[in-house]
Amino acid sequence: MIEFLKHFNNFIWGIPMPALLFGAHIYFTIHLKGVQKHIGKAIRLSVTPDTTSEGDLSGFASLTATLAATIGTGNIVGISTAVALGGPGAIFWCWLTGILGMATSYAECFLGVLFRKKTSDGTFLGGPMYALQYGLHSKWLAVIFSLFTLVASYGVGCSAQARAVTETLHTLWNLPEYAVGIILAIVVGLVIVGGVKSIGKICSKLVPAMGLFYILGCFVILIINYRYLLSALEWILRSAFLPSKLPASVAGGFIGSTLRSAARYGIARGLFTNEAGLGSAAIAAAGAKTSHPSKQALISMSATFWDTVVMCAITGLVIVTNLLRYPSSAEGYSFAELTTAAFAVLPFGNKILGFSLVAFAIATLIGWSYFGEKAVEYLFGKTGINTYRVCYIVMIFIGSIMALDLVWELTDLVNAFMALPNLLCLLLLRKRITPYSTEGKP
Repeated sequence: MIEFLKHFNNFIWGIPMPALLFGAHIYFTIHLKGVQKHIGKAIRLSVTPDTTSEGDLSGFASLTATLAATIGTGNIVGISTAVALGGPGAIFWCWLTGILGMATSYAECFLGVLFRKKTSDGTFLGGPMYALQYGLHSKWLAVIFSLFTLVASYGVGCSAQARAVTETLHTLWNLPEYAVGIILAIVVGLVIVGGVKSIGKICSKLVPAMGLFYILGCFVILIINYRYLLSALEWILRSAFLPSKLPASVAGGFIGSTLRSAARYGIARGLFTNEAGLGSAAIAAAGAKTSHPSKQALISMSATFWDTVVMCAITGLVIVTNLLRYPSSAEGYSFAELTTAAFAVLPFGNKILGFSLVAFAIATLIGWSYFGEKAVEYLFGKTGINTYRVCYIVMIFIGSIMALDLVWELTDLVNAFMALPNLLCLLLLRKRITPYSTEGKP
């Protein structure tokens, strides 16, 4: 079964899904008149409280809930793998995916807020499932999207992240995996049992802190390697369009890259890490306090900017400058460990990176629990929430001690089936999505 899924995922994520998502990014960039140009405004709005509008979360809390789910091991492991398989040029294509993906993120979050519903207890529900039901009048597609979101929350959002935490802590400090799994389940469980406000409060504090900590570590490495920054940028840009190669020491053998491989792995990793087009960001956006869909859509769009345009680009520069300065530094490391090799130049660099990985994984556990909960609420109503939370907490422990080959393959498959109805919804309702104006009106 694993081999079948690998072959199928290699096909669907090889060309069809990246082409579909990248095409959507380009289309909405044009349709929304280059909404990316408002990123400065988006950042300012994200830290400006809107106390007069209805919603469950502040705009900033909604943004950090999205970032909690998207900023994860993909920003570290994913970029490392992309560089190893696609060459340094993959960083350029990943970065470009982030730039263009901001438009798709704006579009899906706009619809998420536009079609959100207020419940009897005053809370708000929204996301692609509501846009599919009330915008496209397709209940069955809404159910399919919700089901795959639920499955994804147990997979990439829960099991995979829990395993990343236990593996990291076991490797660095030889902590027993069972003990780590139990403690992790209890800690995250206490947060998610508190509901949406608890999740928003924790994410608002955890995401900025962990992001700043990781970025500071990267900046220190870039300062150490400052003589190689311009050469690294030149190498990245040149190998994005021309054949290039990595040192023979990387992964124990020669790796060449072409335009096709650089674009393939860069685009695929960028799409995977920022989730623009999957629809998950729209679920968080729908709960925000906002006066208009375009305003919250602009705020939520900045999640893709921070996740891919900033975090992935910085990680890529750290890897490439390190390869230029120490061509043999990657010897003995696997595809997924080029970032580890780069952090080795710092005192306790492995522990700094390990701490970042753990923090990112915990944030993803919390963020995806929110997405899964909203999917359950759509499918079964509020009566299913407590059961979901208990199952999620149990899966944190199970995921922390299990092999995850099948989980990762199922996750790739599920992500594709989340993206398809969401992209269909975006394209068919494109006339309802209006560009942002400087006055904050449609």
